[in-house]
Amino acid sequence: MVGERVLLAGCGDLGLRVARRLHARGDEVWALRRTPPVEADVGIHWVRADLTVARSLQQLPAGLTQLVYLPTPDRRDACAYGALFADGLRNLLAATGMATLQRVLLVSSSAVYGEHGGAWVDEGSPTTPLAFNGTVLRDVEQWLAAQPVRSIVLRLAGLYGPGRLQVLERLRAGLVTAPRTVPHWANRMHVGDAAAAIAHVLQLVDPLPVYLGVDDTPLPLDVLYDHLARMIGAPLPPDGPAPAGVGSKRLSNARLRASGFVPQWPDARAGYAALLAG
Repeated sequence: MVGERVLLAGCGDLGLRVARRLHARGDEVWALRRTPPVEADVGIHWVRADLTVARSLQQLPAGLTQLVYLPTPDRRDACAYGALFADGLRNLLAATGMATLQRVLLVSSSAVYGEHGGAWVDEGSPTTPLAFNGTVLRDVEQWLAAQPVRSIVLRLAGLYGPGRLQVLERLRAGLVTAPRTVPHWANRMHVGDAAAAIAHVLQLVDPLPVYLGVDDTPLPLDVLYDHLARMIGAPLPPDGPAPAGVGSKRLSNARLRASGFVPQWPDARAGYAALLAG
């Protein structure tokens, strides 16, 4: 599927990576942000708008065939998430009119799953979020599935990559702990692979409603952190509680893999090593 007219709504770092991929394969790409970059990429058309303010969305391009919704909240609280994901998506779909839209891709999060005691989790596993962000996203997923347009949800694991290396600084500063008695499973995806997965799913002829975006290698959190600490010469993190509101689970990318997607970085340890080698 080529030559689409695509709008990326909430086009930050991840969205810009997707935009470049779509433009390179021949799609007409529009990117929406409250403050577009001063130096924009050639071939990417910017729309200045606020997803939470319906009247700002009156100048959308006509004839959109695909929409990718991937905004980032300014604040980590329920009101900010609800305004941006629930109200914002409703505002945007109303503004497009949906007459020409062939598919909408919502970039969601593995936070919708909650606690699974370290068990393997896939797209059919129960969604019982532990925190407000997962609850908001689960509800938005369900709302979108009921709309009269073909929708796809991509639930991303924790992203790392250029500009997303805060854990290394926290390890150097001795601010990180990791549970060592009972494993707490961590799931990661390189931001470049996440962008590639979005572009891949958009061009599937007959996509399924939900995909999990994650690498091939879930790791106990202490194993991942110990490896990173050794890589940067930092002290190993001491034993401590599991991260709150996340839940321990091993995410499976089998469905995404079966659709033909192959991650460049199937193991976060190799991905981080490449970033440090730079």
